[in-house]
Amino acid sequence: MVAVLSMSKQEFGRLDVLLRVQSGRLRVSDACVLIGLQRRQVFRLLSGLKQDGATSLLSKRRGRPSNHRLPAEVRTLALSIVRERYSDFGPSLAAEKLAEHHGCSVSRETLRGWMIAEGLWQDLGIVSPRRISRAGGATAWANWCRSTARSTPGSRTAVRRARCWLSWMTRRAG
Repeated sequence: MVAVLSMSKQEFGRLDVLLRVQSGRLRVSDACVLIGLQRRQVFRLLSGLKQDGATSLLSKRRGRPSNHRLPAEVRTLALSIVRERYSDFGPSLAAEKLAEHHGCSVSRETLRGWMIAEGLWQDLGIVSPRRISRAGGATAWANWCRSTARSTPGSRTAVRRARCWLSWMTRRAG
């Protein structure tokens, strides 16, 4: 039962298809199309399901590090150099400088992940998502007018004017 709870969506879908094949409600050729595997692989999964149950469908690599992971020494070396000399650089330029001057070849995306984890870099997409308005800032101005009108007594007229101006501006921009 524990294996079924920790299955991914893909593994659970495979289990459903294989159980239908076992019960005779689905042909093997149709299962091949649904799962996206060759006939031989479907038979391999079916024999594993008969032998070990649902746990045979779970990935054996789950919880283990990737085979392509760089050693921890490379990470500490790269981050110490970046912290020491290139603290104000972005990941792309820092990766170039590491490869050029220090012989430490790390991809910019790997370095970006490491820098974000260490707090040396902030992903701008996460820090401040900006809404792009076709009205050229009219929405922000109208929202400011509304918030000001709420805090300032007697300025409901400004809100009406802001709404009117915003609708005119969006029609004009569109």
